[in-house]
Amino acid sequence: MRTTIVLAEPQYLVRRGIRCLVEREANFKVVGEVTDGLEAVRLVQRLKPRVLIVDVAIPGLNGIETTRQVHQQSPNVIQALKNGASGYVVKHAKPAELMRAIREVVAGRCYLSEPLSERPLQTWLQRAKSAPRDTYETLTPREREVLQLVAEGHSSVTIASRLSIGRRTAESHRANIMRKLHLGNQINLILFAIARGIVALPSDPLRDLPRPTRRAPKRFPVPGEVGVTSITRSLTD
Repeated sequence: MRTTIVLAEPQYLVRRGIRCLVEREANFKVVGEVTDGLEAVRLVQRLKPRVLIVDVAIPGLNGIETTRQVHQQSPNVIQALKNGASGYVVKHAKPAELMRAIREVVAGRCYLSEPLSERPLQTWLQRAKSAPRDTYETLTPREREVLQLVAEGHSSVTIASRLSIGRRTAESHRANIMRKLHLGNQINLILFAIARGIVALPSDPLRDLPRPTRRAPKRFPVPGEVGVTSITRSLTD
C-alpha cells in the first residue's frame, strides 16, 4: 500500500523539490500541498494522510502547533508519538536523509538529524517534566492561533476572516492572551512569539529596502541560523 503524504512548506521551490524527491519512491505519494499551518490542519482532516511533513517556521500556525492540533484530532496519533513515531530533519540535510527519516516514521520509529541528537532531547524532556507550568500551555488552541497571527502583524479583521470568527471574538482572544501571558502591549507579545520560536525574524531584515546600484556585499549565514522540517506520522492504519 502506498504511503500518502501532505507537504506543508511556505517556499514553492523547496516544496516542489521535496515532492519530486519523495515521489521518486514508488511507495510514496504526495496527496496535498499547503503553504500555511492552518491550511495544513484542515487538509489533514480532509485527506487523512499517513505522513505530514511540515516546516517548523511555517506561517499562519507554526509547525509545532500544527503538529499538536493534528495529534489532538486522533488518539491513535498520540499513542504513536509516545512510541517515538516522529522525526525532525534540518533543511540542509541530504536528500537520502529525508527519505530515511520518512521510512523510519512510517515504521513507527523516531528519526532525528545529527544536530538534534536523541540524547540531548531526552535530557530536555526529563527537565521539562519537573519544570513549573509554562504560561504558554494555559492558552487554548484558538488562542495560540490568534497569538501567531497577531505576532505576524495581522489585524483583528484579518484574523477574524482567517479563522472564521467575529472581529470582537478575535479581540477578546487577543485580550485573553495578553492577560494569561502577563504581557503589557503588542510589542511584548511579538517579542514573546519570537523568543518561543512561534514566529521567526526575517533572515535578511533589509530585504525590503531599495537596493543600491552597486553590487551589494555577500551576506554570510549567521551561526545557528538553521531551518528545521518536522515529519509526523499523521494517521495510523
